[in-house]
Amino acid sequence: MDIILQHFPYLSETQITQFAKLEGLYNEWNAQINVVSRKDIDQLYVRHVLHSLGIAKVQKFASKSQILDVGTGGGFPGIPLAILFPESRFYLVDAIAKKIKVVQAVADALGLKNVKAAHLRAEQVKGEFDFIVSRAVTNMDNFVKWTQKKVAKKQGHELKNGILYLKGGDLTEELANFPNAKQFDLSDYFEDPFFETKKVVHVPLKFKI
Repeated sequence: MDIILQHFPYLSETQITQFAKLEGLYNEWNAQINVVSRKDIDQLYVRHVLHSLGIAKVQKFASKSQILDVGTGGGFPGIPLAILFPESRFYLVDAIAKKIKVVQAVADALGLKNVKAAHLRAEQVKGEFDFIVSRAVTNMDNFVKWTQKKVAKKQGHELKNGILYLKGGDLTEELANFPNAKQFDLSDYFEDPFFETKKVVHVPLKFKI
């Protein structure tokens, strides 16, 4: 938990309490449903919570923003971002029902009124969103096909509406079809060795009817 406060020192008491509860909640649920890998559960705050919050270092979400988290798994990056941005709305979806059960339970336990979770594939989601966030659920070509008609027309952020994607390694080949994509190295924000090759990729997407 200390590493969260180190990088995000201006949290409210409510946010501090919510972040502190994550470890117990995920340990409890992981014993029943494996939503965080066994080798990572002891590194929850670095490899899942702080990693998710890397998106916030690249773009802060404005009040009343609509954010879609595709393939949220156990709730990452959506749950940590929802704690950090209580005035934004988060829609967390996953194709695996038992993972959404955990996400909803965690959101309820934390009292997150700005989170909605649903057992859906990305293609089934209705609505428009300022940003679509995710942690490496597929290659970018596929991800854009799933989400390109779900981006809101009205712009309200420094970065253009579109995708904010957490991924690692050399992405040159994967992003070849997206000349407007920009990569942000998380090692510029976080010193832990885990982040040496980790990035946030921003892909702006135009509104489509």
